[in-house]
Amino acid sequence: MTAAAQPTPDHASSRPDGAPVFVARGLCKTYGSGVAAVFALRDLDLDIMAGEFVVLLGPSGSGKSTLLNILGGLDAPTSGTTRWRDHELTGADEAELTRYRREHVGFVFQFYNLIPSLTVLENVQLVAEIADRPMEPRDALALVGLGQRLDHFPSQLSGGEQQRVAVARAIVKRPDALLCDEPTGALDVETGRLVLEAIDRANREIGATTVVITHNSAIAGMAHRVLRLAGGRIVGAQVNEQRLAPGELSW
Repeated sequence: MTAAAQPTPDHASSRPDGAPVFVARGLCKTYGSGVAAVFALRDLDLDIMAGEFVVLLGPSGSGKSTLLNILGGLDAPTSGTTRWRDHELTGADEAELTRYRREHVGFVFQFYNLIPSLTVLENVQLVAEIADRPMEPRDALALVGLGQRLDHFPSQLSGGEQQRVAVARAIVKRPDALLCDEPTGALDVETGRLVLEAIDRANREIGATTVVITHNSAIAGMAHRVLRLAGGRIVGAQVNEQRLAPGELSW
């Protein structure tokens, strides 16, 4: 990984202090049983601080997506515990998890999942309507640089623009946590940088605790902290005292 320039002042910051908002202890996730059992997570411990930007790196099958889904209340561990602030996610029923996801979490996936029959603005409004304290949808789209594309349909946008709509949709409800699974995986370098800029702005301007899964080690430069996963375990951690802006990443 190389940098084209020195970090800008907005990004020259170390890991946030304070009490963790995500706490996971002894997380295990097993699919199947007996000799056919697949261990996605093995006795994993993790703390993530409020406002922190964390990048999860690792090969396919290392447990990244499983971990993200457990943190987001989309999946449950086979054993171990997970907590969001004072909310125990382990053992919570589906109604509790639905409320947790609606009130606290924004998701961005590799594939955009926009509704093709709705305009850009309508796709974002759909989420705003069920949120407790939403942003103005136009403001969310302006934050990701799409304030001039409100009346376009997804089919009229590039892949990168559609992904930025997905980011706007995730942040319009002012999520406490923004969880992103390979958000640039289907994009070229320049388009990917635009998407990362949108995610970075959500972390800095909204204060969303942000976790990004990626295979691209260059993206690690913009994080407060980088965690490397292999075989369902965290096998390495790095704190970036000097964060890079997305435009300064090189890969």
